[in-house]
Amino acid sequence: MTGLDDALVVHAPSDREIVLSRLFDAPVDLVFAAFTQPELLVRWYGARGWRLAECDVDLRVGGRWRFMSLGPAGARMVQAGVYRQIEPPHRLVYTELFDDQSYPGETLVGHEFTELAGRTTVTTTLLYATAEGRDIVLRYPMARGVGQSYLRLAELLHLTTTTRGEQP
Repeated sequence: MTGLDDALVVHAPSDREIVLSRLFDAPVDLVFAAFTQPELLVRWYGARGWRLAECDVDLRVGGRWRFMSLGPAGARMVQAGVYRQIEPPHRLVYTELFDDQSYPGETLVGHEFTELAGRTTVTTTLLYATAEGRDIVLRYPMARGVGQSYLRLAELLHLTTTTRGEQP
């Protein structure tokens, strides 16, 4: 289950964007479900040492979401936003703002889910309010954290497809 295509690819195509991409060995319906269903999100979301302690999802355009994560040494992180576009199982767009955010403005997050031969590529575009905000995030270990979280997701997808016959 490892290989070059399993690696997280990160690039910054403009002064306000970060694009993340990764291939998962699972059908698009299951991958989309993993990004939108609380019972699946709590099983993978977060870097190593972090876990979702609260996961509220009102999956409708205009609906709100809120995640509260707990991490090492009692660290706590809260992020929330509003769903802007939902096109199961191919597109999910929402805003994101952290309670203790270190950069200005709200971020627009867009996930594209593309399936080919039973494998799904997730391409995430993060559009920051300012170039300064994007630059601050690029200095964080964001790629490592997302990579670790996506490794957990890949393990969940593998387990789910082998034990439940590819049903979310």
